[in-house]
Amino acid sequence: MQFSAVDAITPALEHTKKQLFQPFRFAQWTKLAVVGLLAGELGSGSCNTHNFNLNQHGGAAHHPGFSGIDPALLAGLIAVLVVTVLVLGIIFMYISSVMRFILFDSVMAKECHIREGWNRRQGPALRYFLWKLIYLLVMLAGLAVLVGIPAAFAFAAGWLKEPKEHLAPLVLGGILVFFVLMIFVFLLALVFVLTKDFVVPQMALEDIGVMEGWRRLWWMIKAEKGGYAAYIGMKIVMAIGAGIMVGIATVILGLIIAIPTAGLSILAVVTGKSAGLTWNAYTITLAVVVGSVLLAGFMYVIALISVPVIVFFPAYSIYFFAARYPALSAALYPAPPAPAPQVPSGASPPPFQPPPLPPTPEPIG
Repeated sequence: MQFSAVDAITPALEHTKKQLFQPFRFAQWTKLAVVGLLAGELGSGSCNTHNFNLNQHGGAAHHPGFSGIDPALLAGLIAVLVVTVLVLGIIFMYISSVMRFILFDSVMAKECHIREGWNRRQGPALRYFLWKLIYLLVMLAGLAVLVGIPAAFAFAAGWLKEPKEHLAPLVLGGILVFFVLMIFVFLLALVFVLTKDFVVPQMALEDIGVMEGWRRLWWMIKAEKGGYAAYIGMKIVMAIGAGIMVGIATVILGLIIAIPTAGLSILAVVTGKSAGLTWNAYTITLAVVVGSVLLAGFMYVIALISVPVIVFFPAYSIYFFAARYPALSAALYPAPPAPAPQVPSGASPPPFQPPPLPPTPEPIG
């Protein structure tokens, strides 16, 4: 079936319009915003909204407001924060794995049912979660090797001790390492995108593992390299365009929210100082919790305005892949039910025919 990456855009747009606007249902928008945010779908078509550098001018111990904190207390809080972030990261990675299948089901059915999907998709989501853990370890190991080996070589050669005398090899080596890292990161991102776009549908429809899905997908890609390359190119172009639009909306929304938030924060700090409050374990924990709640609320609002993007990109991959994967095509385009036999007007229906009786058994002997 000839169905190019460009051909898949129109049905994906029509699907998005029908699911979100015909009719418009705010409850469905809120559910899809939650699912898309937790599934990580905002990264498919918008700017990255979770990399914030909160401390660009040194550690918290050097900030005037934290000058009275015990260093041991601060170190303990940082250790607890690191462990908490790691644990929460693993938990959210599992939730994201389940939500990826719920998002696929929601786009396929044009209805979002979080509780039902959560109960039904635990098996494939667990396999997908384990694959993502291995993927993360491979990524960290690759980055450590690609950065660690050149750094160790430069250190052993003495280039780092006297960098001015070895400026040329350091610059050339740095450029080479940078390009190798970019290629490595691009390949990892490509594997992840292809997995969530083309392997997850196989896991959802046939209950297979990630590696079996990749084995099948690899043969599909080898048979049609140009089609899948065009898909990746179109997705990059559309993601850039969607990212610019969502980014502009995010900046405007951020400015609207930041002004009252900053005012309330200043008021809270001034009120706390007037009441004799100081930075301690309780006040720091309270500040972290409040900041996390505000950040989560802000990201949810971004997801809410990004619902068309959250629906469009999975729909785009589904319509493209359905032309190459018969099981997905059958689920996306179900066959219409067989029509009932038509009785001519004025004619009576055929008389009821009872089923034939079983044959009478012959007597024994």
